[in-house]
Amino acid sequence: MAMVDLATQSDGNPVALADVAERQEISLSYLEQLFGKLRRGGLVKSVRGPGGGYLLSRSAAETRVSDIIMAVDEPIKATRCSPGSPEGCKTNKSRCLTHDLWEELGNHIYLYLSSVSLDDVVEKRVLGRSGQLYQPGHAASPFAAAE
Repeated sequence: MAMVDLATQSDGNPVALADVAERQEISLSYLEQLFGKLRRGGLVKSVRGPGGGYLLSRSAAETRVSDIIMAVDEPIKATRCSPGSPEGCKTNKSRCLTHDLWEELGNHIYLYLSSVSLDDVVEKRVLGRSGQLYQPGHAASPFAAAE
């Protein structure tokens, strides 16, 4: 949310985190932690002094959502196990019966987020069909027959 805010509000001028925090209703101290990681990850640059704040380091079209997630150290996984580890999360270190299912889901999430740019989010090109799923009687709904 903060990176989309930054992409929409910047117009070439630094954006103050306090303003982002207020608009997005996110704790300022939490944003400061995240933007430190984003800066170290090369996704944003900081400008000090009066009128200072943050700018994107590269264009929104070149910034992938997966880059943002990885820069702030948020793991993309759907299992309790370490990604790629031969050991499972059960007490005897074995894998649960659905381990491969959830690990592959995590891989698909990462691939999807890698295909979406910050600009795609800003320009609302990621709408998909999820908004149609719960509209009673809508033909595109996989639940239409049950409704």
